[in-house]
Amino acid sequence: MAGTKAFFVMTLLLVISVVAPLSADEGTKKEEEGTIFTLWPLIDYRESPADKYSNLSLLGPLFKLQHQKEARDLAVRPLFYDTSDEEKTWHVTEYLYPLASSENSSDVSTFQFLQLYQNNTYRKSEEENKQKGTMFFPFYISGQSEKYGSYTSVFPFYGDIYERFWRDEYHYVMFPLYGRTVKRGTTTRNYLWPIFSTTSGEKEQGFQVWPLYGQSAKEGVYRKRFVLWPFYMQEESGLDTDNPTSKLYMIPFYAATDSPKSTAHYYLWPFFGHKTEADGKQEEWDYFWPFVRTIQGEKRTLNSYLPFYSRDERKESRKSWYMWPLVKHEEMDTEAFRQERTRLLYFLYSDNRESWPKDGTERRRKAFWPLFVYNRDTRGIKSLSLIAPVESILDRDGIERSWAPFWRLYQQRWDDKGDSAVSLLWNLYWHEKRGDSIAYEFFPVVSYRSEKRTADFKLLKGLARYRNDGGEKNLSFLWLPFGFHWGEAEGSPAVVAGMKAGSTP
Repeated sequence: MAGTKAFFVMTLLLVISVVAPLSADEGTKKEEEGTIFTLWPLIDYRESPADKYSNLSLLGPLFKLQHQKEARDLAVRPLFYDTSDEEKTWHVTEYLYPLASSENSSDVSTFQFLQLYQNNTYRKSEEENKQKGTMFFPFYISGQSEKYGSYTSVFPFYGDIYERFWRDEYHYVMFPLYGRTVKRGTTTRNYLWPIFSTTSGEKEQGFQVWPLYGQSAKEGVYRKRFVLWPFYMQEESGLDTDNPTSKLYMIPFYAATDSPKSTAHYYLWPFFGHKTEADGKQEEWDYFWPFVRTIQGEKRTLNSYLPFYSRDERKESRKSWYMWPLVKHEEMDTEAFRQERTRLLYFLYSDNRESWPKDGTERRRKAFWPLFVYNRDTRGIKSLSLIAPVESILDRDGIERSWAPFWRLYQQRWDDKGDSAVSLLWNLYWHEKRGDSIAYEFFPVVSYRSEKRTADFKLLKGLARYRNDGGEKNLSFLWLPFGFHWGEAEGSPAVVAGMKAGSTP
């Protein structure tokens, strides 16, 4: 009981020592220097009025409230993370990421739950042109089509859907009993989907009894047929182009594709195959696909002997495997973007470099699962995080914001100017350097802060405190706001007078 009382008394004294009234001069200096108050792991508060920045953290990574100019971040991890920017009129909230999220901006308002339920409102220049859509996939879908108007689907009973899911129209009643789709003028009707269907359109017709037999054709465009799908399939397509293509599949014995531009034949598909371009610019051989493959041509060169070695070269990219899946190296080189990436065992280790030659920016990311993630962003700011069991595999902003702070035992950020910040165990120990200013703390043993001509050193959060304010020194004990003073600050009247008296005429 006595120990508990002593703890509360100590805590009270620590708080009093920080929030005790300051003199007018010291209060002004605090406003210029900013404020740092820590009571690990309960409270961590930092403020820099010059940068319009403040951050309050409670219980380590659990609670965060940060303001930086017009932007605000509020988090109760992992329940939600809310970020907004008044200047950009932008507001995003994530709930138990990736469970659900919402977004509000001048262009759109959205809400989604596991991508299964979605509610979207798209704003245009005029209020009457606002478009809305709601989806609880697949049971309820509604929206607005500029061409067809509003639509609603209540699966599996009845539905109309326009210009979504890769079709112009969907219509169904008591699915799978009856359904109809339209795409580019072709209408397909399904009865007891996918067994019975008919196809119709301009100079187009067909039917199928899947998987026994099916056929369809459009005059001058294509012809298709299958028997006992997928064992026998025959197709002629592109009849209205300069490259009509004929395909024949007798799985697994034989498959062939022939056109004026290329020819491919496969035996015991897909294991053995040979493909050639009619102009002779490319030739491909497959032996026991995918283990041995070769492609020789102007646009692509491939030599693959898996699992030992594989190299694939194209005009703007190169990929190489060594002892698959041990090492993979990828390169991309275009006028606007360059990338070089090396991976070991897929995600065990990854080193990714990206650059944009036109504006001269670049970034880099290295990760070694589950130990660390290193980043260098386009501004030249570098960061190192330990440990990294998830973000070293999945590079997602939501994981970075809502989950990663829980397991990050060590974090460090620094730039080329020498500014840096270090945090160990959610600021049990922290160290910051910006320009000539330095601050660090190992709670509650020691803390130090120096800025411009001021230095402040504390033991046990002020049990013993020494402060040097431009030559004016102060030593205090027991968290008291007063103590022993000596020396005079540079530029004070007494110092100036002394300098004049001792100067040479």
